[in-house]
Amino acid sequence: MDPSLSPTSIHYAIKKETWRRTVVLSFQTLGILYGRLSTAPLYAFGSINPSDIKSGQQIYELFSFVFWTLTIIPLLKYAFIVLKVDDNGEGGTFALYSLLCRHANVGLLPSDISTTELMHQEEGTPSKMKVESRARRAIGRYKSSHYLMLFLALLGSCMIICDGIFTPALSVLSATSDLRRSLSKLAARFTSSEKARHSVDKYLKRYIPVPAACAILVCLFMLQRYGTNRIGVIFAPIVIIWLMFISGFGMYNIFHHPQILWAISPAYMFRFIKKIDISSWKLLSSIGLCIAGSEAMFADLGHFSKRSIKVTFVFLVYPALVLCYAGQAAFFSKHLGTSDDVAHLSESITHRHLQHIFTILSLFASLVGSQATITATFSIINQCQALACFPRVKVIHTSEKVHGQVYVPDANWLIMVLSLTILIGFRDISAIANATGLAVICGMLVTTCLMSLIIALQWEKTAVFLSLSFLLFFGSIEALYLSSCFLNFSKGTWCIVILSLIFMTIMVSWHYGTIKKYEFDIENKVTVDWLTELSPGLGVSRVPGIGFIHTNIVTGIPAFFSHFITNIPAFHEVLILVSFKSLPVPYIPKNERYLIGRIGHKDYKIFRCIVRYGYRDHVRNINDFEDQIISSIGEFIAREERHHEALFLQEGRMIILGSRMTDGNVLVPVVVGGEQSESGQDVADIENPTTTTTTTTTKRKKVRFMLPANSPKMNPSVRKELQQLVDARESGTAYFLGHSHLKVRKGSNFVKQFLVKVYAFLDKNCREPPIALDIPHAALLEVGMVYTI
Repeated sequence: MDPSLSPTSIHYAIKKETWRRTVVLSFQTLGILYGRLSTAPLYAFGSINPSDIKSGQQIYELFSFVFWTLTIIPLLKYAFIVLKVDDNGEGGTFALYSLLCRHANVGLLPSDISTTELMHQEEGTPSKMKVESRARRAIGRYKSSHYLMLFLALLGSCMIICDGIFTPALSVLSATSDLRRSLSKLAARFTSSEKARHSVDKYLKRYIPVPAACAILVCLFMLQRYGTNRIGVIFAPIVIIWLMFISGFGMYNIFHHPQILWAISPAYMFRFIKKIDISSWKLLSSIGLCIAGSEAMFADLGHFSKRSIKVTFVFLVYPALVLCYAGQAAFFSKHLGTSDDVAHLSESITHRHLQHIFTILSLFASLVGSQATITATFSIINQCQALACFPRVKVIHTSEKVHGQVYVPDANWLIMVLSLTILIGFRDISAIANATGLAVICGMLVTTCLMSLIIALQWEKTAVFLSLSFLLFFGSIEALYLSSCFLNFSKGTWCIVILSLIFMTIMVSWHYGTIKKYEFDIENKVTVDWLTELSPGLGVSRVPGIGFIHTNIVTGIPAFFSHFITNIPAFHEVLILVSFKSLPVPYIPKNERYLIGRIGHKDYKIFRCIVRYGYRDHVRNINDFEDQIISSIGEFIAREERHHEALFLQEGRMIILGSRMTDGNVLVPVVVGGEQSESGQDVADIENPTTTTTTTTTKRKKVRFMLPANSPKMNPSVRKELQQLVDARESGTAYFLGHSHLKVRKGSNFVKQFLVKVYAFLDKNCREPPIALDIPHAALLEVGMVYTI
């Protein structure tokens, strides 16, 4: 096998990062990556009910937890350990799962099953984990470990999606609650009667926080279609001003109450644990929110550099947050019992006029924090869809420079509706914070588990010790906060459990149905000999044109096409079997994306094209897909005779294509006529082979191909075959897609029936493949089949 076909053979040119580049990236991280972590002070202490605090000393103990949690989780775990591991520059839950799929052979995805020999070759990769590792053999030996890895990856993805639903509601409601308090104080200055003040405050409490938060959320989600790049232009300055503001008042409160600095000692934590009870244990769920957003330091690694992420956190975000929390805790402890709102950050701003400035600033800051989680949700949905773990949705790439910046309109409106439902249903910061805390901590715990496995696979000599140490040290801290979240199960946490179960059911059902369909295709495929040798006996004729057969298998002829030939004995003069294969890597360079091969003798004119893409690529949205395939086929014909590094498979040899030849022996694309309009859609059903037509209109760029005018080096046989390809293109093209339906066998167990029914419902109501593949409707033929499993 050709090592160049390996996904890990794709080399990324890593330029030496200058400090000027680091400063620029560090500035950008503040607007995108650290928005959530920087706005956590709005609700960390604020979600605590002051009546649950027994004394000011207990607040000191809680601050000790805040300080050491900030130091251990985001600083030590993420900035100095987890950031050392990346998947070709990408981070996040799926990046860790991708590494395990490639290096420990634990993949259960359809592309792993179908093309293990073709796609996975790890020789010569710098990140290669030792083949003889005991941990690798142990993990790869047991099938249950494969399911466990996939479950952890899906669980982490579900928690990110749930976090994207709850965080906008929590952040914006916290800010609008501050707006209500600010307006109440303004109203009190113009009202002398205590009864009138109480009436105004009651009115504002009813009509300001939730309605204003709903309006802001609707505006926020409507802005998503403009993309992260445009939205984030003003976010970095907002976060910088916000951090300076809250850290400045933190220092002010520390100066007036310096005793808070003694709480940095871990002795305060041990004192809290020593006398802990159920009521005080529940308080830790709110304290865990202080690290909400830490996961973004690793998840958004592909947008920035490791050094910029680390430098920004160590020298700006971390000290600013520590000062803010220390000052807030100092004020809280000294004024405990004076007001029901004393735990909120706005109350620690002692200057009256600056409180109003803080209110306006917190509204903008809450939008920044919400944007970070919404963007992360879009990214994880895009990755899950690429790896066959999420139903088909429309994905729009909003940036040509940053591949990971995507907008998913279907998910955007669903998240908006769910977020508004959560906001209107709970109307309480504490309940929403309890649910959010569970999503945050659970996501971090998944990263800890996957990271410990990566450590076990990468460092063989000390693998077990280092892996267990990492898992026990960080896992025990996160488990402590996780347990406190479950203690608040009846106070909001139940909602995150139900939502995560719904999303997990959707992902597992879709993954299960996709695998079963693929297995059915493998078991019922026919050999190439059937098409080239046996089909003439059925009276099959060849018609002018090119037929693109979209299939998930990379060997043989798909079952739906053999059924089509049986019912309608004709197919095109040139056949191209096209397979899209996702690889567990972030990106595939364009010059290594297409894998072209010939099936059978030259006279058959049957080719196979494998289009490889990473989980962050957007290859399925290209408008000139057909032109690129035909151009690659022409390049393959020109190179075939003198290519000595081809990959030999059962059906023949395949060559990686994508970089254009410069010797003038390839097809020349010519844009003519501007645009062409096409209408109509043909659908053929095997069980009832009739054709129906629906009228649609699409406009696409029309490209014609010509042979090079002067190419003395071109072989006459190559010129003849290229001319036949050009003539076939001029005659027209058609796409064959299998439109399959899953049907469960009678007597199957309940779980199987449930998964198949859920998959069938999702398959019927989600986006159709032709939309994702940008296939002209007039050229589409869908062949219906029923798969009984």
